[in-house]
Amino acid sequence: MSGKNWERVPIDAQSVDAPLSLSAVFLVVTVANEPAALAKVASVLGGLDDLVKTVGFRDLSGRLSCIAGIGRDLWDRLCPDRRPLELRPFAAIKGAVHSAPSTPGDLLFHIRSERPDMCFEFERILLGSLGESVTVVDEVSGFRYFDARDLLGFVDGTANPTGLDLPASALVGDEDADFAGGSYVVVQKYLHDLAAWARIPTPLQEEIIGRTKIDNIEIDDDDAPRKSHKSLATIEDADGNEYDILRDNMPFGRPGQNEFGTYFIGYSRYLWVIEKMLQRMYVGEPSGAYDRLLDVSTPHTGTTFFAPTRPMLQTLVEEAQGKP
Repeated sequence: MSGKNWERVPIDAQSVDAPLSLSAVFLVVTVANEPAALAKVASVLGGLDDLVKTVGFRDLSGRLSCIAGIGRDLWDRLCPDRRPLELRPFAAIKGAVHSAPSTPGDLLFHIRSERPDMCFEFERILLGSLGESVTVVDEVSGFRYFDARDLLGFVDGTANPTGLDLPASALVGDEDADFAGGSYVVVQKYLHDLAAWARIPTPLQEEIIGRTKIDNIEIDDDDAPRKSHKSLATIEDADGNEYDILRDNMPFGRPGQNEFGTYFIGYSRYLWVIEKMLQRMYVGEPSGAYDRLLDVSTPHTGTTFFAPTRPMLQTLVEEAQGKP
């Protein structure tokens, strides 16, 4: 993204490092088994960048972007000869108290903009182009909530990498050179029991999250008998090196339906980092000391994708279409 001028050009498709937005749509679909459906999907993916420009050019200040993530099964249909080293389906997790389900998904479209109507328009045209080749299995419209807070009242995403740390954390490097610049993506849709959360005193909420509620100050809980959400989500290797991921979570909800949630979406250079983070949350560290946030936040989906770079996506499409 460095050097891009928002006043001239809407953002490219597949830009993982696009700025956090005011609005987003998270769209997960499955692709029908027929060859015609695969051909249609390949064609639409090949034109994704043009569609971003078509819709985004109407208001460049809307900063429209879209990232397409491809699941393991669809990847093998598009390109059976090679795939990213760590790309595999989301593995369901069963802890002693809470579980994380694995749910279907061949394609993820992460649509972002400063304007919800631009997200809507892009999704409308996109689904019209895909037609009956896909089935929508999940669709969530997210929004920025005040000063980047979740519906539990805490600031979300404070630990996101920035600057040079961002590509080092979120984008595949030389360890998988054929897919360098791409990113592993994990999504989970969480629904919150806000009434139960409201009954928890604020000091205990802060202990569970690992940050103060009003001013977002990190709480040191290294010596605490029970680790916070913040600490459980901090991943280190055997040598003490910390591994970050890029989160672009968004709140969503329908008060009339008593639906309040957070859509978790994490981009990572290494899939194992997110997998280990979720294991620590659900199984606990030590075992049994699970993330107490799960007592009020329940995951309803869990799916893994790989988001290739735009040139990589174009090559994948051309191979699927049998082009030289």
